[in-house]
Amino acid sequence: MKKIHKIMLGTLVVLVGIFASFWPTIQMELANSAHYTEKEKRQYEYYTPEILKKMPRISERYEFDFYNVAGPGSLVYSITFHNTLDTVRISTYLASLGYVKQNTCPVEGECWSSSDPAESITVSSVTKMNAVMVQVDRSPQF
Repeated sequence: MKKIHKIMLGTLVVLVGIFASFWPTIQMELANSAHYTEKEKRQYEYYTPEILKKMPRISERYEFDFYNVAGPGSLVYSITFHNTLDTVRISTYLASLGYVKQNTCPVEGECWSSSDPAESITVSSVTKMNAVMVQVDRSPQF
């Protein structure tokens, strides 16, 4: 085999290797949604904002979701705690971070805001599911 072919083949192998190693990250970047647990380390580290990583774990069973709503319209991150309806520790945690509970909320639950107008947090107790859902909504500011 000619030297140039060996170099081209070697270069191709290296490029394919690099692409293959970044493929999981590329897939996550392009995903419109994800459902995962804390044990799924790659998704947990990639999708979960710090506020949810540090959220008090109010039950032993919980799971995370991510949604990219309408392209760049809004990013929604959530954690669902099963077998509980108690939101006291979550409210205390949000207040300790400077979030303020709003007087009104367009959905059933408690709406919280911070000094960042692009972020809002909703805390809902879902009686039918015996679950608490915490949703972080981040909308881009133009």
